Amino acid sequence: MEESLAPGASVVEVARRHDVHRNLVTAWRRQVRTGVLACGPEPMPQRSDEVCFAAVSIAPDRQPSTAPAGSCGAIEIEFAARARMRITGAVDAATLSAVVAALTDGRPR
Repeated sequence: MEESLAPGASVVEVARRHDVHRNLVTAWRRQVRTGVLACGPEPMPQRSDEVCFAAVSIAPDRQPSTAPAGSCGAIEIEFAARARMRITGAVDAATLSAVVAALTDGRPR
């Protein structure tokens, strides 16, 4: 947020760099100007009825864990239409996605 307030900063570029919609950055900038949102190291005075934000850090993506060779796992999925799918052993994500799509007629669940 503070980055977008720098002289010459582009809201569109800041939003793109942080993978958020530019309308969010614009709204946050407006909230900073009106005192609704704090920007910088000094804390805002708080009222008891105010919504508060917590500091957040995003962890790097973890690679999906794979079962050791020779292990046997099972997945069972029951769909709203009462169809049931049971998979045993190792299955890659693309195959599983294709099977779920086929059983749901391509509709997201």
